[in-house]
Amino acid sequence: MNTEALDQYSQMIIDMVMTYAPKVVMALVVLIVGFWIIGRITKLMKRMMEARDVDVSLRPFLGSLIGIGLKVMLIISVAGMLGIETTSFVAVIGAASLAVGLALQGSLSNFAGGVLLLLFKPIKVGDFIQAQGHMGTVKEIQIFVTIILTPDQETVFIPNGILSNGDIKNYTTSDVMRINLEIGVAYDSDIQKAKNIIMNVMQSHPLVLKDPAPVVGVLSLDDSAVTLAVKPYSTTNDYWTVWFDVSEQALKALQDGGIEIPFPQVDVNMPANT
Repeated sequence: MNTEALDQYSQMIIDMVMTYAPKVVMALVVLIVGFWIIGRITKLMKRMMEARDVDVSLRPFLGSLIGIGLKVMLIISVAGMLGIETTSFVAVIGAASLAVGLALQGSLSNFAGGVLLLLFKPIKVGDFIQAQGHMGTVKEIQIFVTIILTPDQETVFIPNGILSNGDIKNYTTSDVMRINLEIGVAYDSDIQKAKNIIMNVMQSHPLVLKDPAPVVGVLSLDDSAVTLAVKPYSTTNDYWTVWFDVSEQALKALQDGGIEIPFPQVDVNMPANT
C-alpha cells in the first residue's frame, strides 16, 4: 500500500472519529445518566406507593413495569442520538415482540392473569385461599405466578393464567369459618347422648364461636357406623386449632361417656357344607 492510499485511509478514520466520537460519548453519557435517573424514579415510586398504602401485591408489579418501560424508551432515544432510524428500530422491536408473543402464548396468558388478579383483587397477599387443589396463604403475586404457602410449609407456584380462570375459595374475606368434621358412632349407641356430648365439647371450647352456633346431627348411615356431622364455627386464625382440639376432645369425651367408636368391619357368612 503506497503512502498516498495510507494517508487517505488515515484521514477517513480521523473523519469518522471526529464525526461519531462526540455522538458515541454523548450517547454513553445519556445512557449512564438515564439508567441512574430511572433507578431513582423507581425507588421514588416505591416510596410513594408505600406512603399511599398501595396494595403490597401491586407494588413489585408496577415497579417492574415502570422500570422496563422507561429503559426501553431510553434505549430508543440513545439509538436516535447515534443516527439509527428509530422508526425502523421500533418496527423491528414490534416484529420481534410479535414473534416472541406467538412463541410464549402460555406465558402471556399468565401475564394477563396476573394483571387481572391485581386489578380485580379476588386475592391479595396474606389471604388464606384454596385453588387448583391447593390450600394455603398467599405469599406473593408475581407477574406470571402466584406463590402460596401451605399449612405443611410447602411452597406452591400456581400459574396466574389458570388461577385467574379457575375457582378460588378465599377464606380471608370473611372473619368466620365453619369447620366440617365427621365422627362415627356404633349403631347400638345412644345417638342423642353422643350428640349432647359432642355439643358440650364444642360449647365448652373457648375458641368455638357462639354465633353462629355450632351444629351436630346425623349425616349418614354407613356400613359400620352412624356418621355424625360436627360443625363448629371459629375465626379464620383459629381454624386449625379448633379443628384439632374438637376432634381430639370429642373422641375422648365419647369414650369417657361409654359411646363406642366403631372401626370398619365386614361380616362374612360361610354356607354350611351339604
